[in-house]
Amino acid sequence: MNTTTPSPAAAALPGWRRLQSNGIAMAASVVAAAPGKPTVVLLHGFPELAYSWRHQIDALATAGYGVLAPDLRGYGATGAQGAMEDYRMQNLALDVTGLLDALGIARAVVVGHDFGGALAWTLARDHADRVLGVVSLNTPYTRRTETDLVETMRRTRGPTHYMVQYQEPGVGEKLLGEDVDATFRGLMRRPGVTLEQFAQVPQALQALPAELFKGDEKVMGAPLLSDEELAVFVRAYERNGFTGPLNWYRNLRRNWEDTANTPDRIEVPALMVCAAQDIFLPPSTTRGMERIVPDLERHTVADCGHWTQQEKPEEVNALLLDWIGRRFP
Repeated sequence: MNTTTPSPAAAALPGWRRLQSNGIAMAASVVAAAPGKPTVVLLHGFPELAYSWRHQIDALATAGYGVLAPDLRGYGATGAQGAMEDYRMQNLALDVTGLLDALGIARAVVVGHDFGGALAWTLARDHADRVLGVVSLNTPYTRRTETDLVETMRRTRGPTHYMVQYQEPGVGEKLLGEDVDATFRGLMRRPGVTLEQFAQVPQALQALPAELFKGDEKVMGAPLLSDEELAVFVRAYERNGFTGPLNWYRNLRRNWEDTANTPDRIEVPALMVCAAQDIFLPPSTTRGMERIVPDLERHTVADCGHWTQQEKPEEVNALLLDWIGRRFP
């Protein structure tokens, strides 16, 4: 287990290491668990980094829990790895189980946000023997639908929806990468409208076009990050670009095909944390989850947008520590 040259993100995270997993080298923040305490795996979303969990890493480590927070495949110090199809969800899950193997961890609590939430649900479903419990911030777990997510968004939101736009290589890279600083200044913001108000904005904005990420003043509110925090994300994406992270979206159809014969149910204990004003993943998307996630506990963080663990870190930390403490004493 070798240390790696710290990136700007790593400089703020404890135990930054490079680990071999699933045939690639991955960078991660690793904190050993106190005796009798489980390890908590923290899986970030798009376009984020392990650094997005900085507030949770500190709180969990202080409470004695082990922590594993990787820059996932395509992101940050891990960087782009492999071909486009290597970013399909079933292979990304092997990246995580490989990290557990590298650290000698049999089972862990898995926590994900945004796309990391989708990965957390995949691990809980397909690798339940490695998962003590699963927590998702914002991202619902749903039954397999009749069409893949891209086609569903094309039909319901139209061709300008960001997931649809990202399917063509080069489009997302140009839009997001032309001015990385402007992208993150526009995107990493508190909600500027409630969900009720968002329902009244022009249809072109309700379609969630990728251009919205530049910070449309009708929707996006006050900046979320300090200049120092923002610079961590900007430097990482100026260095690596967006192709690796965007490849997660470009495998949405493959993910749908891969789950053709997969049972829907999640059998491990689960916690669903919604953000009350998340326009990308509103709480309504989680309706009916109990039918396929029988051991489910729910919480909604009030007055909170999409970047839940960064926007409301104290509330998220309290929910995590309470739930993990009760379910895995």
